[in-house]
Amino acid sequence: MELSIREQLLELADEEYRTFSASLIPTIDHVMGVRLPELRKLAKTIARRDWRSYLKQADGDYFEEVMLQGMVIGYAQAELEELLALVADFVPKIDNWSVCDSFCTGLKFTSVNKASVWAFIQPYLRSESEYELRFGVVMLLMYYTDKPYIQSVLSLLDSIRHEGYYVKMAVAWAISVCYVKQPEPTMHYLHNHSLDAFTYNKALQKITESNRVHPDMKKTIRRMKQTGTKRHNDS
Repeated sequence: MELSIREQLLELADEEYRTFSASLIPTIDHVMGVRLPELRKLAKTIARRDWRSYLKQADGDYFEEVMLQGMVIGYAQAELEELLALVADFVPKIDNWSVCDSFCTGLKFTSVNKASVWAFIQPYLRSESEYELRFGVVMLLMYYTDKPYIQSVLSLLDSIRHEGYYVKMAVAWAISVCYVKQPEPTMHYLHNHSLDAFTYNKALQKITESNRVHPDMKKTIRRMKQTGTKRHNDS
């Protein structure tokens, strides 16, 4: 008899990796310890079969079970309307940065449906939920840092007001990606932002950590950190 999905995951579990993985995600405690390549391999197998039935009855007690559902959605072949409905059903299940970021990475259909997905994620960028908002921000940084969208993205990032740590870190990450991809408009933004000091300084830090930023520019960015002690453009 074929093993259940949970049984397959438990067979793939590694106690040493479980301890390591749990240490990286302090907000969760139900971790099996299955490595991401193994999860992706299983997700691809499910996606080639009756993935709709799987998603309807999938367990979500463990971190890996939720992660697996998100990966299957990313690999599933379906019309955009159905895929976006699956995304909408999945987002409320996100309760940590790892599932959020992995899920966004897998939504590669965004690249060929940018206008439709852009409209779809806008409500998430106004959400009061920490992980719904992080989902929206990570989608921006992964798929919308090109020229047609950069000004709108910077404006959206600047408008976010949420005290959640994982929102602030996502915004900082997004700004650093914007800088790497579109340095001129992003630099202009950094001189005219309304970010809180923590997020602003984290964005500068992440820019200086990038190996795609010239050392001379890193020096300039580091000097700018001194200006991040208060909000800019507050009314």
